[in-house]
Amino acid sequence: MFANQLHTMANNRDNLPCVSVILAVRNEAEFIATTLRSLVDQSTQNFELEILVIDGMSADGTPERAARIAEAYPRIKLLDNPGKTAPAAFNIGLQAAKGEYVCILGAHAFYPKEYISVCLSELLAHDAVGCSGKVITRPAHNTLQARLAAWTLGHRFASSTHSVRTQTEGYVDTVPFPLMCKKDLLKAGGYDESLVRNQDNDMNQRLRKMGYHLFLTAKTHCFYFSRPDVKTLLRHAWRTGFWNAITLSKRPASMCLRHFVPFLFASTLLLLAVCVLRGLFISPPAARLAAIVLATLISVHWGIGLLAAIEVGLREHAYEALLLPPVIFLFHIAYGTGTLAGFVLVLTGLIRHRLSSLLSIGREFVLNR
Repeated sequence: MFANQLHTMANNRDNLPCVSVILAVRNEAEFIATTLRSLVDQSTQNFELEILVIDGMSADGTPERAARIAEAYPRIKLLDNPGKTAPAAFNIGLQAAKGEYVCILGAHAFYPKEYISVCLSELLAHDAVGCSGKVITRPAHNTLQARLAAWTLGHRFASSTHSVRTQTEGYVDTVPFPLMCKKDLLKAGGYDESLVRNQDNDMNQRLRKMGYHLFLTAKTHCFYFSRPDVKTLLRHAWRTGFWNAITLSKRPASMCLRHFVPFLFASTLLLLAVCVLRGLFISPPAARLAAIVLATLISVHWGIGLLAAIEVGLREHAYEALLLPPVIFLFHIAYGTGTLAGFVLVLTGLIRHRLSSLLSIGREFVLNR
């Protein structure tokens, strides 16, 4: 039914829907050309396409490279994002987009030519407000560290089975790189610009609360280029964990328990390590028990990491995958300690706010006596 509907529409270009790509970029000079060329090559038999490149004041030549490509493709439009953040870019795009559908995409990815077309067909077929294809994580470069970073992000042990990189086809809680109905995004109030990270989780939760559905299709996919080395992967993990704590304090309904498993793991290891190091101040049996539990948790984690490494090694025909256990371990520690730091910041802010309120009350009491 929907295929016939789209085929009929394709025979009359005047009645085709318009899809506006909202591409938030900041310092993406290395990938912007690859991403844009994959977008201008999209198959557009069943829709019109415009591409909005919204630059967050890049300092690496990203807008200049995008402008050179836009000279050959009028459907590409360049917009500035003084706020620099992704949610600010998305809101700018929502206001500027002429399409009734928008694609919220990233510049660290390559989109096969049928990606948008399939997402549109699947969105209509499943009565969804948003639809995306699956994400296949690829190394940013052909180096060992880039491969380790990609294998880590792409494995369900490191990222969980419900991650946008590992989830299976069907109705889901969140969709990566989705095609969405613009009017419903606007109806939901647009993206929360106070959330530098997790603004997509927040938006998707609000849409679900309004009764809408999100669908992930296995009929198409995109390629996401991961961090170029282990150091930047760990920095990314720390920042993501940090913003999970901030998001929980602002939009608790948008977060799930799985977002805080690394925090529980890292906090437990930290607590046990403190108990072991302070063995002089606690009973020897308690210190020995803490050491045994600490060693057991680390061993189990590395053991599961080794199984993941063997799986990846067999799939990729790469013995280097055997280096994954320590990388996944550090990934979880960085993620968890980032969340811990976020909670400390939130708690500190709450204490300061409460002290400020108490001081204000005290001041009013003194002045009114």
